Amino acid sequence: MSWSFETDPDYQKQLDWVETFVREEVEPVDHLVDHAWNVGDPLRNKLIKPLQQQVRDRGLWACHLGRELGGPGYGQLKLALLNEILGRSHSAPVVFGCHAPDSGNAEILAHYGTPELKQRYLEPLLANDIVSCYSMTEPQGGSDPTAFVTRAELDGDHWVINGEKWFSSHASFASFFITMAVTDPDAARHDRASMFVVPADTPGITIVRDVGVWGHDEGEGHHAYIRYEDVRIPRDHLLGERGAGFAVAQTRLGGGRIHHAMRTVGLVRASLDMMLERAVSRRSGNGTLADRQLVQEQIADSWVQLQQFRLLVLQTAWKIDHVQDYKQVITDISAVKVAMPKVLLDVVGRAIQLHGSLGISTEMPFGKWAMESYHMGLADGATELHKIQVAKQLLKGVEPAPGLFPTGHLVTQRDAARARFAALLDEEVLSS
Repeated sequence: MSWSFETDPDYQKQLDWVETFVREEVEPVDHLVDHAWNVGDPLRNKLIKPLQQQVRDRGLWACHLGRELGGPGYGQLKLALLNEILGRSHSAPVVFGCHAPDSGNAEILAHYGTPELKQRYLEPLLANDIVSCYSMTEPQGGSDPTAFVTRAELDGDHWVINGEKWFSSHASFASFFITMAVTDPDAARHDRASMFVVPADTPGITIVRDVGVWGHDEGEGHHAYIRYEDVRIPRDHLLGERGAGFAVAQTRLGGGRIHHAMRTVGLVRASLDMMLERAVSRRSGNGTLADRQLVQEQIADSWVQLQQFRLLVLQTAWKIDHVQDYKQVITDISAVKVAMPKVLLDVVGRAIQLHGSLGISTEMPFGKWAMESYHMGLADGATELHKIQVAKQLLKGVEPAPGLFPTGHLVTQRDAARARFAALLDEEVLSS
């Protein structure tokens, strides 16, 4: 899909429908369901399943998937334009079948799962009849997965897993986990781990506790601390080659990072919309907040940040569609990941300020969104690591200055220019 700062008219009609549908039909559901991912909640199913059917009827179900997996094959750019609408709602990604971590886990299963695993797990996952969990991070290792110690050892026709995993989101109502474990501890650093499908009902799995997140309702912990004790899974539940766990992980992480950014555009825009409404509604002295120059500055700064971030996201999505390889767009994806938490926190922070005491109360969503900015700074790799990645990629192939001074040294440049045009300059002197 080419994109020249305008969207295909037919797809724009779809986006217009999505905008109205999310605002009028989906966002009210956010206030009624405890967790849109919990397929075991009868109320959730009564409210969300009819909405999912409407999305299917519009041909907008699971837009992150190619046609070979039952999706429309839109690509990342069209998905970005869709996700920035869905991002402002808790339930909307589930209603449209493009929610994390299931979207990324489906990619892994599609690429590396056996036909049996695809039939048993991928098909119902794509239909949202079940949900999944990505169980990778450990208590002592997050950003550096080479520090993982959870082991998987081959015992006949089974792998036996022992260890602990941390922040395994949605484990409490997942049907299966995609779990990384060390299989070859003496191999090279990035060849030690493998990836597995672990059925959630396998004996030996204990959810030590569900960890909550600040800004969310008390008791709303869905990020599991899991203990694996002699968990036996069939040998064919290995995803990809033995020792290729890091390569398998990148299948989902590249897309996951840009998808988080797409949805974050929606949160930033929602924050700005609330700022604008507050500015023209709240009276102060002889006018409204909108009449105050410092408020105008906050609004302008927020709009500029939103536009810069959105265009970076869209350009990155376009590049992914163009080259069809996340690795070739690694600099752009890392840059998006770096920009995302700061833009969200900056704009949400200004929205809080403009709403005063109401802004810091639990009667507005800003506290949850502010904490979400820190979540986005950690999910799928810490911001600091992505800054390093951007710098390393930019420094590749850069040659040192050939002389004592930089190539941008004005005196050196002037001397070189005079030497190049010496004859012309001599003629000019003689003619004058």
